[in-house]
Amino acid sequence: MEYIKGMTWGWVGTRGEWKTEEAQQSMITMSEMAVNWTAIAFQGLQETAFSTEIDFKNAPVVTDDEVYWAINKAKELGLSVCLKPVVNCKDGTWRAHINFFDLDVPCEPKWSDWFASYEAFILHYAKIAEETNCEMFCIGCEMVQTDRKEMEWRALIKKVREVYSGLITYNCDKYQETEVKWWDAVDLISSSGYYPIGSWDEQCARIKPVIEKYNKPFFFMEAGCPSRNGSPDIPNDWNLNKGQVSEDAQQQYFEEMFRETSRHQWINGFMLWDWPAILYSKEAAAQNDDYCMYGKKAEKTVKAFYASK
Repeated sequence: MEYIKGMTWGWVGTRGEWKTEEAQQSMITMSEMAVNWTAIAFQGLQETAFSTEIDFKNAPVVTDDEVYWAINKAKELGLSVCLKPVVNCKDGTWRAHINFFDLDVPCEPKWSDWFASYEAFILHYAKIAEETNCEMFCIGCEMVQTDRKEMEWRALIKKVREVYSGLITYNCDKYQETEVKWWDAVDLISSSGYYPIGSWDEQCARIKPVIEKYNKPFFFMEAGCPSRNGSPDIPNDWNLNKGQVSEDAQQQYFEEMFRETSRHQWINGFMLWDWPAILYSKEAAAQNDDYCMYGKKAEKTVKAFYASK
């Protein structure tokens, strides 16, 4: 398949921020980055990591109308679309910690109840992805403790295929590529590539045997680095407070990531993290220390790399 020159758009998907003039301009500006794909990412919410009900119908979650709008706008701009519904916890606990007893215990929350709710969540958006001809659908993101539930994931993927005919991927977390035992059930293997600067050769060597074993295309569904001093060493830490704003740090990270991964033909691209629906002004870029590279030195790095592919 074509090299994925992608960007993640719209996170976290807050109701009222999509389907606006600002959101439209954000997507237009993103499309000028030589991208050919976008992952439209948004959240459903459960109360805690131990809750079994996922709410995807009420605020602050984006409405279905906003999801349709985002997909259609991306396609109007000539982009292929991966629809990416993600579950988050309202109390701020990272989704990787969603977990339950492997054996059902009376009066305790159960995997079966959680997967039933997650299935309803995922199938709802899989149907939208089919209706809008999304080229790809992501069935989950960085859900480390769920990865071991192989039977449940295989059953879910089978049900997704009954309503969605495009490509299916699962976005495992960094360092977890070797831990997912059901890669054969999806069409593409993808992971979050938040690897420390200087470690790309080591990480690629670790991931490659997994790709060879399953003989599936691979890309980084997430990858990027905040524009702060120190962030290249821990690019997954979006709460790094000690680092001062640094466009150079972000630019150097992207330069190395692109250079090192280009040595491996089995790496088929990126959905870079990330591009917000409400974009800061170019004048404010020098003070922005988040992942988005708009208006920063890394913008030219990303655009030049994508244009070369």
